[in-house]
Amino acid sequence: MPRAYVALGSNLGDRAETLHAAVAALREEDGVEVARVSTLIETDPVGFVDQPRFLNGVAAVDTTLTASELLSVLLDVERRFGRRRDGVPAQGPRTLDLDLLLYGDEQIAEPGLQVPHPRLHERAFVLEPLAEVAPGLQIPGHGPVEALVAELH
Repeated sequence: MPRAYVALGSNLGDRAETLHAAVAALREEDGVEVARVSTLIETDPVGFVDQPRFLNGVAAVDTTLTASELLSVLLDVERRFGRRRDGVPAQGPRTLDLDLLLYGDEQIAEPGLQVPHPRLHERAFVLEPLAEVAPGLQIPGHGPVEALVAELH
């Protein structure tokens, strides 16, 4: 059963409650077992900066789903928590953001699905919680997660 890593983010409403409830919703999904969840950290927005601060974390999940099936589950959970993509800047405010960061050691490039996540190696707000839940993890094509965190500091 592959281990996947999912980025958790929210900057609207009760961010912590939303993230905890989203993890609980993932636990209820068939084929998804939440193995570990990082500490949540408060971070400044990236790109579109005129918005509230984010609360971010990472969940490690074991899954019997394919990467694209898991992505569909993540998008469905986002929708259930009020995530809207229409009329919102790409990096704009959101009730919930669930990004598939890694799926085992696979490298996937399909329409709508890229694993590892294309900006994973550039984002401390993802790498730091990822290093917490998976110390020593190798990011395919980029190296050890701790080395990537060190490069950003």
